[in-house]
Amino acid sequence: MKRILAILLGAMAASMMAGAAAQAASNKTEIKQNLNIFNSLYKELQTNYVDSIDATKSIRNAIDAMLGQIDPYTEYYPEDELDNLRVLSTGEYSGIGSVIMQRNGRVELSEPQWNSPARKAGLRFGDRIVAIDGDTLPKGYTTQQASARLKGQAGSKVRLTIERPYVADSILDFEITRGQIRTNSVPYYGIVRDSIGYIRLTTFDTNSASEVKNAVVALKKDPRLRAIVLDLRDNGGGLLESATQIVGLFVPKGTEVVRTRYRGKNNEKIYKTTQQPVDTDIPLAVLINENTASSSEIVAGALQDLDRAIVVGNRSYGKGLVQSSRPLPYNGLLKVTVARYYIPSGRLIQAIDYSHRDENGRVTRIPDSLTNVYHTMAGREVRDGGGITPDITVKAKEMNRLMYNVIADFWAYDYANRFRARQGDTIAPADRFEISDSIYADFKNFIDPDRFKYDRMCESGMKYLREAAELEGYMTDSVAAQFDLLESMLKHDLSRDLDFNATDLRDLLDDEISARYYDDGARVMRALRTDPDLDAATAALLDPARYRALLAPKKE
Repeated sequence: MKRILAILLGAMAASMMAGAAAQAASNKTEIKQNLNIFNSLYKELQTNYVDSIDATKSIRNAIDAMLGQIDPYTEYYPEDELDNLRVLSTGEYSGIGSVIMQRNGRVELSEPQWNSPARKAGLRFGDRIVAIDGDTLPKGYTTQQASARLKGQAGSKVRLTIERPYVADSILDFEITRGQIRTNSVPYYGIVRDSIGYIRLTTFDTNSASEVKNAVVALKKDPRLRAIVLDLRDNGGGLLESATQIVGLFVPKGTEVVRTRYRGKNNEKIYKTTQQPVDTDIPLAVLINENTASSSEIVAGALQDLDRAIVVGNRSYGKGLVQSSRPLPYNGLLKVTVARYYIPSGRLIQAIDYSHRDENGRVTRIPDSLTNVYHTMAGREVRDGGGITPDITVKAKEMNRLMYNVIADFWAYDYANRFRARQGDTIAPADRFEISDSIYADFKNFIDPDRFKYDRMCESGMKYLREAAELEGYMTDSVAAQFDLLESMLKHDLSRDLDFNATDLRDLLDDEISARYYDDGARVMRALRTDPDLDAATAALLDPARYRALLAPKKE
């Protein structure tokens, strides 16, 4: 009997292997056929199409279209774009140190970094680049083209001619010595709310773990310290190894933080902490929001799964995919998704399954009803598929159409540029500056009602309702009169709308004006003065009984 069973199993295994080999051969044939079709088609276009075809552009469009059907994280980088990828992993590059954007067809300096060569030379927010090294930039010049010319070896020089808004002599020339630009992963840490050690982490690069460690060590020397808040809001992630090291600051050495699973069975890698922790006992909270993604979610999720920290804020983005770089011919590079990651409870927090699309080719988030329950080390219920759900959810303030358009149409940004031009080089110190009533009134006057366009939802709703009433036969004279009365009551008034949103607009103006005068740390510190997420975390951290209850399983 055993002999017969062995023969049957062997036959089945041989059949499966033969089937797999046949499938692999079929795949290779399909790949070869399709590459031949594409090659022949492209040759025919180049030879016979009525107009000339830009080879680089057309092939790049084909590559981007193919990768666009996979996931947004698998990307192709030709040689001239590799600097962008290096900045993400190292946080460093050589150049003038300014974010740039294209606006109205012109390249503009949107944020000269603090202590950068650009800022030290006197360049400002809103400066429009007219020429680089004497070459006039035509309208439509891209930020990629400008960035390539602004970057260069540290110590080399670049000449810029700029047009500065809101000043009399608007055309100015600058000679700037390029430098080594370093992105600061921890722009601010310090004691807030009298006893809370606060650490703001903006990215995960090769230096992030050491910067967070230095911050924790420094905070522990302050006798006021009672708890720590790690702020990962709007942190899009970065290096997975950096996330593991940061978790390792707060949990015992040898603790599993994450495991990555690759294509094929039993093909995984486990990441454990390798260094002695700094503190495994101090109360800890992690702040997250909808833009907390990737490595940030590993840190928040691992500390939640290990019952080491409470998570506060709003549900995170939900990126559970891992990318790796592969070299390509002609010094290009492919950043490709190679694995999924699983945090200590065993859950995958990926929110979108890119392998499944609807009839329109769109992908959607995994519904909560299809997620699964997992358990933290202490037995608390947590769920997969859809990011990290906070232990304390703080209702996020919704942005209305007026606020959206103030931001999207650069009204606050432009006002801050004019404020800087008129105010001069200095304002009150960071701990004393306020958006006064006179500043806010000046901002309101700055907005031109004829140019300020936004969707007035009440008016749009009334128009839709009136049309529906007419279509369905309800629009009698008396109903029309009531519509007219209601429309007169709900008619939008820009000045009133600006006053209604004054609190949020003052905060926006504060951030924009602060960016022109204060360093990154001072700006973070000012924003924390009114921060509901930090307030919620502080209340829980300073209440030992509540903190312990949040980390304990719910009793049935």
